[in-house]
Amino acid sequence: MLDLVNICKSYSTNNYNIKVLNNINLSFLDDEFVSILGSSGAGKSTLLNIIGGLDKYDSGDLIINGKSTKRFKDKDFDSYRNKSIGFIFQHYNLINHMKVLDNVELSMLLSGVSKKERRKKAIIALEKVGLKNHIYKKVYQLSGGQMQRVAIARAIVNNPDIILADEPTGALDSKTSKQIMELIKEISKDKLVIMVTHNKELAKLYSTRIIELKDGKVLSDTENKCKMQKLNRYKLNKISMSFFTALKLSFNNILTKKGRTIITTFASSIGIIGIALILSISNGFKKQIYDFEKDTSMIMPITINEDVLDEKSENKNEKLKEYSNSKKIYSLTLEKDRIHKNNLSSKYINYIENMDNNLVYGITYKNISNIKLLTKINNDIKLVDYKSIMSQKPIGLNGKNSKIIKDNYDVIYGSYSLKKEDLTLVVDSKNRVDANVLKVLGYNSKDDITFDKILNKEFKVALNNDYYNYNDINYEVNDYGDIYNKSELKLKITSVIRGKKDNTFSDMYGTGILYNKSLIDYVIKENSKSNIVKSQKNSSYNVLTLEKNFDKNRVLSSLGFDNSSLEIQIYPKDFDSKKKILKYLDNYNKNKKYKEKILYSDKSSSYISLMKNIMDAITIVLIFFSCISLIVSSIMIGIIVYISVLERTREIGILRSLGARKKDISRVFNAETFILGFMSGILGIIISGILILPINAIAKDIIHLEKIASLKITHAIILITISICITMIGGLIPSKIASNKRIIESLKIE
Repeated sequence: MLDLVNICKSYSTNNYNIKVLNNINLSFLDDEFVSILGSSGAGKSTLLNIIGGLDKYDSGDLIINGKSTKRFKDKDFDSYRNKSIGFIFQHYNLINHMKVLDNVELSMLLSGVSKKERRKKAIIALEKVGLKNHIYKKVYQLSGGQMQRVAIARAIVNNPDIILADEPTGALDSKTSKQIMELIKEISKDKLVIMVTHNKELAKLYSTRIIELKDGKVLSDTENKCKMQKLNRYKLNKISMSFFTALKLSFNNILTKKGRTIITTFASSIGIIGIALILSISNGFKKQIYDFEKDTSMIMPITINEDVLDEKSENKNEKLKEYSNSKKIYSLTLEKDRIHKNNLSSKYINYIENMDNNLVYGITYKNISNIKLLTKINNDIKLVDYKSIMSQKPIGLNGKNSKIIKDNYDVIYGSYSLKKEDLTLVVDSKNRVDANVLKVLGYNSKDDITFDKILNKEFKVALNNDYYNYNDINYEVNDYGDIYNKSELKLKITSVIRGKKDNTFSDMYGTGILYNKSLIDYVIKENSKSNIVKSQKNSSYNVLTLEKNFDKNRVLSSLGFDNSSLEIQIYPKDFDSKKKILKYLDNYNKNKKYKEKILYSDKSSSYISLMKNIMDAITIVLIFFSCISLIVSSIMIGIIVYISVLERTREIGILRSLGARKKDISRVFNAETFILGFMSGILGIIISGILILPINAIAKDIIHLEKIASLKITHAIILITISICITMIGGLIPSKIASNKRIIESLKIE
């Protein structure tokens, strides 16, 4: 039962108020065919629109099965149109870019009918109107009569209570009009059909009731008052368009504008391309930095010195104000309390030695004790300057360090071993050796020096008891010849090694003679038991110089009393290993007072960190400028979507007439921007991937770096997400405009 009680409706135009409907009172039965007649401007279409919830009355009440609509909100009228109303328009109002079947299914999509049931009902409805063989055609492939049949099928598919037909035969020929009217009459057997028409003959021929309007009032009504109906309580359904449905509608629309879509997505992708290339190059450089870091982890090892700058202690000058206006001058010195003393004791050395061998590429120690070497040059016994012949950074060839030699050097003559008696000569890429080393070995630059001669060169180690002699006053050095003859430990160069090609490690450490750590361990052990060490321990003065003001521990250490070190250098295998090594070193300092802690320096990390920070800063600046193009893209997308709103205004009206909510309309255009954003992001990533190839090729030729640009998958996903978000933000205003369009005005747009 549908009742109109004192319905009034006015329109204001150019300061004129036109009253279209004036106190309309009508009641409709559930199964009658009502025709509304009247001249143009009588209010027929306005009355039909109010009954269908397309327009709102100014006063009065529209009562549906006993339920007043005075307090209906927009969503209530949306539900009413979807559940209770089926529209048949004069101009069909079909969505041209969709198939026939999809048009008919549309109202069921909004009411949440399952796909299987939806498809079944749509096919049955199309069969009823004689379009079974046309269900997969596009709307524009049909004739006018066929389009109207599709509109009828769409109107009845959701089994509404009321069918509203606005001039359903107005655009059809007489033969087709008759067919359409027969269909509508058949529908009216179990539904209320209200038709607006100018054709009195059709109204009299097919209608069971005719209402005539004039100047917004009911002029006549052939109402059948014999029928009585049972009143049912009207219930509202929840209407909702899924985002997938919105995507489908928008995607179909986009396919009809391929050229514009391609240009739009390409223009929108420029910002993404820029950021993607910047990130790719940044990633490539960071990878190069990482590779460089792995190399510098060997070249610039973790260093533990006996004396290290204590950055936590405060220099008094640091309390002074920066950029001071004071006229005073202060001394800039490092106070003694800023030098932290690391106690590199045998306990700590053992801790270092117990480190996981899988993490360590090599460990070197610079001991206080020097090895006293004697050699015979032209039958003269001479003391070798230990520091001048050993490599700039001595590498003790113990088990942990042998890998350094294998990985970074080629043995070009002889063979090296881990025996304490065996030495190794290091030459540069041109087989050159430092002139000072050659001089100590007894050669000069003009001599013809062969590998065989070098390998025959011998040294003897002078231990404390052979080297020093007590003369009742102090200890003095014995004759070199006697020392040489007494010495039982003979050293010999057994191998010649050279740095591998393009090896930065070997380039850094130059030439010289390498010794085995087992040698110095043996020398220190033997010297610690010598007479001079025992005497120095029990004496209050320096047993060599007779000085009373001296550092007793330092003298004892130099004489080999203990295995203390001045410096320890740890070479990690790789960057990850270095992290674990640093954690291992930090564990030693746990629960210790600050002065008891062992501090270390990691120059490579500081250097690499600086490089990474610079690279990050450059990347951020470049991305910032690229973001400008993203903002421009967002504005452009907003304009494109607004144009789409204008183009799809009729579609908006159709969807609203089928019960789509305002938020559903917003969702349709948000879906369109989602698709455009996704396509722009994908296109941007594809183009970036293509551009990376020539960038890498040019970089390889010019700066000799491999794969300087590489885009991470995570970055690609993030950029696609950003593209979607930017475009959707750009489309928010147009989608809001679309949702607020009035239904009647939208349906009138051609």
